[in-house]
Amino acid sequence: TLKIPKSLNVKEFEVSHLGYHNKRFSIPENGKNENVYFVDPASVELKGVVVRPEDPRKIVGGAIDKIADNYSDAPNALTGFYRETIKQRREYVSIAEAIAEIYKAPYRLTLESDRVRILKGRKGSNVKKADTLMVKMQGGPHVSLYLDLAKYPELLLTKEEMDNYDYEVVDMVSFDNESNYVISFKPRVKLDYPLYTGKMYISVETLAITMAEFSLDISDREKATQIFVRKKPAGLRFEPQSTSYLVTYKKQGDKYYLNYMRNEVKFRADWRRRIFETTYTIMSEMAITERSIENVSKIPSKDAFRPYAVLSDRVNEYFDENYWGAYNTIEPDESIQSAINKFNRRFKKQ
Repeated sequence: TLKIPKSLNVKEFEVSHLGYHNKRFSIPENGKNENVYFVDPASVELKGVVVRPEDPRKIVGGAIDKIADNYSDAPNALTGFYRETIKQRREYVSIAEAIAEIYKAPYRLTLESDRVRILKGRKGSNVKKADTLMVKMQGGPHVSLYLDLAKYPELLLTKEEMDNYDYEVVDMVSFDNESNYVISFKPRVKLDYPLYTGKMYISVETLAITMAEFSLDISDREKATQIFVRKKPAGLRFEPQSTSYLVTYKKQGDKYYLNYMRNEVKFRADWRRRIFETTYTIMSEMAITERSIENVSKIPSKDAFRPYAVLSDRVNEYFDENYWGAYNTIEPDESIQSAINKFNRRFKKQ
């Protein structure tokens, strides 16, 4: 179901999806209809017989060199719909959602950092009470922003880090009406800290990174544990089970902008001398719903949500029952896009 407020006064909507052509559809003047809309598969036509494109390492290096050209050199004002959940085995023990305002610093080399301000927030009430261990997520929306590889390339995209990985072009796909190299990467060396495995989608024409999906190499559990644990109670054993990270960008004009981020970490914890162990899954995601590059003001430090703060502990400060209205029930398994549609793009207006 797609709901579009009349106040937007729009006549068309556009659908984009990996592997398909972007397509626009008209919005009926009388409002309601039961039409089913179809988009067309996009094939990538290669001239002649091409077994593999150019050297994948050269492509990744080119993408790094082009970050300053492909991403905004001016600050952005973003609005994002953010969600975080913590599950103990299959039961939710914490759910929180928020509307966040984001000051996105320019992508060129700068000492400025991104800042987040929570506009509205809420948390689930019908969740299971955790036993044996209290798990909290620190940082809130900041966790999602750190997945912006173009802004924080030290995670994967520095020339120094490239020496630690093997690259391979594994496919060519159409994404947002652009041909993209699909380049897989995996560790080629062993270091004192764990590396990553995954795929990057890089535009053939502009060498912009349009999407990345990756996970931490946890084959050495002891190294991986050191990444996640700063401090823990004596007697508690912690072991990461899996990780998953995703970031996508959306092209507007000749620049690419942050669009969607998701991360998930699953770990096992148990107390020595106790029989039962417990598995936890921590997930956060954020979809950007509005962006502007005009009249952008930096969020004052006193109003910013701190990277060390816990949203679920502070969410009552941002709760407004009138704002959420009839949609004040959180459905944790609902897609974030569906949740956004429910609010009819009212985020900043109330």
